[in-house]
Amino acid sequence: MQFQVISPILGILLLLFSTSSLPPMFVALIYQEREISIFIYTFLLTLSLGILLWFPFRNIKDELRNREGFLVTALFWIVLGSVGSLPFLFMESPSLSITDALFESMSGLTTTGATILTNIEDLPRSILFYRQQLQWLGGMGIVVLAVAILPMLGIGGMQLYRTETPGPVKDSKLTPRITETAKALWFLYLFLTAACALAYWLAGMNLFDAICHSFSTIAIGGFSTYDGSMGAFNSPLIMSVAIFFMVVAGFNFALHFTAWRYKSLSHYFQDPEVKWFLGILGVVGAITVATLYFSDTYSLTKSFRYGLFEVVSVATTTGYTSSSSFSSWPMFLPFLLFFTSFIGGCAGSTAGGMKVIRVALIAKQGVRELRRLVHPNAIFTIKLGGRPISPRVGEAVWGFFATYILVFVLLFLVLLGTGLDFVTAFSTIASCLNNLGPALGEAATSYQTLPDSAKWVLSFAMLLGRLEIFTLLVLFTPTFWRY
Repeated sequence: MQFQVISPILGILLLLFSTSSLPPMFVALIYQEREISIFIYTFLLTLSLGILLWFPFRNIKDELRNREGFLVTALFWIVLGSVGSLPFLFMESPSLSITDALFESMSGLTTTGATILTNIEDLPRSILFYRQQLQWLGGMGIVVLAVAILPMLGIGGMQLYRTETPGPVKDSKLTPRITETAKALWFLYLFLTAACALAYWLAGMNLFDAICHSFSTIAIGGFSTYDGSMGAFNSPLIMSVAIFFMVVAGFNFALHFTAWRYKSLSHYFQDPEVKWFLGILGVVGAITVATLYFSDTYSLTKSFRYGLFEVVSVATTTGYTSSSSFSSWPMFLPFLLFFTSFIGGCAGSTAGGMKVIRVALIAKQGVRELRRLVHPNAIFTIKLGGRPISPRVGEAVWGFFATYILVFVLLFLVLLGTGLDFVTAFSTIASCLNNLGPALGEAATSYQTLPDSAKWVLSFAMLLGRLEIFTLLVLFTPTFWRY
């Protein structure tokens, strides 16, 4: 393991991350908040740590190998999640413990959206902006931004890109050079964020809330500047804007890139994963709206508005809530929505979950096995979008699915061991592993009352979900550390 190569990369990432203290520092200056000192201290500490890691090995130009790429990616989230907790630690009110500060930071950076904070609207504007910014930075992954700069320093970035990009297919690039790929992704990310902020502002949000919520919407994060989340605005138009951009952010960003390059929308309707994604939203949405209406929970208009909003919010793993928490909805609806979050968005999006394309392939393989029972000697080829899927991809999908469920069960049992009840343990681990945010039971309002041991387990689950299990679990195998 070439630690002399890893150290300067982490140093550069920390140097880049130190600049994330500047925008909230500017917000604190505008609103004349004393919290400006918090972000000055955070900036200086992060900058100093970055220099300490980078300077001693700055002249080493060795190529980053796959193993170092996995380790850098994991360390990136762990180190930045830790450093990102500093503003929460430095806050005077509310005063947070190390566990709570790290939980809030990891939740933001992994775009989970679970929070231990209450009375959010009473927080300083600079802290509110910082929380939203954490999700925005984590949405696409600062690693992807960094690979646009690392090649200029003589360090290859393709290994980082492969370990960071979500989805079952990791080697496809939008442009021939990884640097251009990273720039293209961030251009699209910035464009969608700006468009979302403008739409929110035109729909009735003030400029501050529009910018903050555009950060968490495009990142599919779910943090809000209000305890009531989107329900605090009580605006059907704002909810409609949120639905549109949550769906857009749930698409594969490669599709957005293609639309931008060829000035055409036709490929959206031809992509098989998009068809599955919209189909799942449609079916679950119809069931939810019908159940809310026929159970006399809401009128038909409100059933459609709140039902569709929550389905899109949970299915894309954004985690916004409407007028009331869906945890209070009747019958099977809360659990239906939670199971939908296991599917998540499309591969190559900022969403969490297992990704739609994996679920589609698992369903097709299940149908194939049923057909084999009837025709045992026949050869059936699994196709997606008219193209055959190689057996290697099928094996990888089943391996991921089995590991995902096994990890979920093990962490669920660990949470039960910390003293949580069944519903709270099930919903919180599902929420954090799928990078969703909202939960049921004791955590329906906030994760604040959970024991510290449970918060550490859930922080680990967030990291597992954000790195899609294998990228982190591979570090625990003896083979990884053998030369």
